[in-house]
Amino acid sequence: MVVYGYDSTVPVTVDELMPLVRGVVRGTSTALVIADLPFGSYEASPAQALETASAFMKDGGAHAVKLEGGAVALPQVETLVAAGVPIIGHLGLTPQSVHQLGGYRVQGRGEAGQALLTDAKNFQSAGVSAIVLEAVPAELAARVSDDLTIPIIGIGAGAQVDAQILVWQDLLGITDTSPKFVQRYAELGSEIHDAVHAWTRDVEQGTFPGPEHWYV
Repeated sequence: MVVYGYDSTVPVTVDELMPLVRGVVRGTSTALVIADLPFGSYEASPAQALETASAFMKDGGAHAVKLEGGAVALPQVETLVAAGVPIIGHLGLTPQSVHQLGGYRVQGRGEAGQALLTDAKNFQSAGVSAIVLEAVPAELAARVSDDLTIPIIGIGAGAQVDAQILVWQDLLGITDTSPKFVQRYAELGSEIHDAVHAWTRDVEQGTFPGPEHWYV
């Protein structure tokens, strides 16, 4: 959404994500690079999931992959784990299901919290390496973290988890709007806007480039 301008994560394809994964891999020598399996690239069958995950690892250089969904994703998880693919699960607000969920809403309130906890335990039993919890009540996220032994990574899931995620364009204030759970640590969007307008003004007025920018 922040790179290609889509209004959700649903439209993005493997072909669009692959060069981004390769770029991240080239840009780091120490980080664990996780490729997010896009909508439609793993749901059909465990075999489809393995084919997509293999492409991201062999062609993209990713070290692990992430997929969304609870019980319906367990066959895919089991197949990938058996094939030696490290898996990160994603529960709570699953962006690829945003139309089914009725929008970007908090998940896991009330009785739904127990179902989420069950999904998390099943993911752990199936062999996932970690779980992302997105937009769930902080108390529920803390319970999941206490009950499971694998790392729980939060985004809008309170502080009682093992790690935190923020979309860096949100963190730096480049995006126009931010969810409640985002802390903007800068306002680079307005700075970029002002800088571009200042450059445009100088070009139009003939003050840039000046003699100090010329080659002789």
